[in-house]
Amino acid sequence: MNKNNIENLFKKLDNSFDVENPSMGHESRFLNKLKKQNNPKLKRVSSKTNLWKPFLGIAASLTILFAIFIGTQQNEQTPDLASVSPKMAQTQDFFTASINEELKKLQEASAPEVQSIIQDALLRIKHLEENYETLKIDLKQSGEDNRVIYAMISNFQNRIDILQNTLEQINIIKQLKNSSSDISESYI
Repeated sequence: MNKNNIENLFKKLDNSFDVENPSMGHESRFLNKLKKQNNPKLKRVSSKTNLWKPFLGIAASLTILFAIFIGTQQNEQTPDLASVSPKMAQTQDFFTASINEELKKLQEASAPEVQSIIQDALLRIKHLEENYETLKIDLKQSGEDNRVIYAMISNFQNRIDILQNTLEQINIIKQLKNSSSDISESYI
């Protein structure tokens, strides 16, 4: 607005302003009326809200801290092979699917006479998974160094090799058991 518009506005509103002063003692009469009003229902409500205010503040603070904690946890996840490139993501998916398939075969081949072999294989797989977690940290620190990427791929291959070798050993043990039972049946 320019200056002329403001002046015109005040000229239009010239006699409409309330410029009268309250009579003497107005403030004390007003305060007395407030004291006389003294409504107990209002006091109870206000005391209840005063009790809950600290708890609501604490709850809100805890909620904010929890949200911040969750947010930082999601941002601090260590990158894996899939974070390097789309081809590496496909490679990781392939290895993960292959490992899961081999683990399923191992579970299906489980029998009491081969439990020690299976437990040993699972222990070696667990050790390789721990090494993979270390490699993920190395990948983040090295800035996606090719040597770390190759080590991660090699880790996947080693896990698959362990599972396949274990399955072969289980098959050999089962064949030996079947052939020994066939031989013992032929003598009966």
